Amino acid sequence: MSAVMITRKVRKWEKLPGKNTFCCDGRVMMARQKGVFYLTLFLIVGTCSLFFAFECPYLAVHLSPSVPVFAIVLFFFVISMLLRTSFSDPGVLPRALPEEATFIEMEIEAANGNVPAGQRAPPRIRNVQINNQIVKLKYCYTCKIFRPPRASHCSICDNCVDRFDHHCPWVGNCVGKRNYRYFYMFTLSLSLLTIYIFTFDIVHVVMRSVDKGFLNTLKETPGTVLEVLVCFFTLWSVVGLTGFHTYLISLNQTTNEDIKGSWSGKNRVQNPYSHKNCFKNCFEVLCGPTFPSVLDRRGLMQEDSSFSAASASLPPSRSNPVSQTTKTTAPFIRNEHTPDEAKRSIAAPEEKSSSPREEKSSSPREEKGSSPREEKSSSPREEKGSSPREEKSSSPREEKSSSPREETPKVPPLASPEPDAEVSVTKGPAH
Repeated sequence: MSAVMITRKVRKWEKLPGKNTFCCDGRVMMARQKGVFYLTLFLIVGTCSLFFAFECPYLAVHLSPSVPVFAIVLFFFVISMLLRTSFSDPGVLPRALPEEATFIEMEIEAANGNVPAGQRAPPRIRNVQINNQIVKLKYCYTCKIFRPPRASHCSICDNCVDRFDHHCPWVGNCVGKRNYRYFYMFTLSLSLLTIYIFTFDIVHVVMRSVDKGFLNTLKETPGTVLEVLVCFFTLWSVVGLTGFHTYLISLNQTTNEDIKGSWSGKNRVQNPYSHKNCFKNCFEVLCGPTFPSVLDRRGLMQEDSSFSAASASLPPSRSNPVSQTTKTTAPFIRNEHTPDEAKRSIAAPEEKSSSPREEKSSSPREEKGSSPREEKSSSPREEKGSSPREEKSSSPREEKSSSPREETPKVPPLASPEPDAEVSVTKGPAH
């Protein structure tokens, strides 16, 4: 069996490590835990649908037609920012290749030297200078790389993310360098949409209560009550989250840095990325250049696969042959005491099983063997030979000799020049 190597081209996203999921041929990238994302989408679409069904028709007639128009525009902007945040690459850093990882390990061992047994190895850290400030680069044991500044490893997605902010289950993705601005615009627009719907729900109830009363209005518009409850409990969390990220953007910090206290000033370390101006910081975060993805998810790579040539050449039905039991018996050898009728019954299946090559091999000598001379040999002298002495010779000893070993073989006998031998035997007594 020989192995056959086949090289085929695959997309790089099919072989990327980590716990991300990809859709649409690698164009969509998300985390594996997407249940909360579907809940977010359901709450937004459901609340807005109730608003468009119950409040917008009444407010467009009695207040202004611009109310539903602005709500539709704001709704589509929120959905677009949510999908852009959830489906984009947050800034995942590629892992080191085996050759690169080996080279980095050799560099670390050369720098640290031989560590005595029982002692802990020194931390793998490199120092770089940014705006006259020393920043430490930590080594990632999973990705086998020294992480860039402000990067961190996400335990949920199992990838290093550049300028890692946090992993947000509500959007179903990490928030990092490449999608942070879309995440902030999503929270900001969602806050505006929540306030907008909550405000006009109250206006709708007040305008209807003037004519029909408050209780009758609640009975006629049950969707309004549900919208008010959803918006009331959502408003505080969404608006509070937007305010917190507005504070971080003004300082040019990330959520990860704020939680760890990296630039809190306790160690007399200041933020080297801040411009000391909130407007410049906001402009850099929200209006800065868009960085390309370093993963190249839809790029092509070659994959070698091997399989046995025998399994490829055989059809599927023959790849697993059914075991067949073969019956083997010992050949039956004719002798002098074999009756002529038994010889003919044995020779009949031999002629049927013989191939055309065996038919050609039957020489004229065998045809001559069945001559009148052989017929003469079956003379009365032979008949006399079958005397009572021979009958006696067929004693119980011979019956015992016909053991199951002689009865079991039923394979046709081998071709042998026995007719000539019989002629010579019968010819002797004639002289």
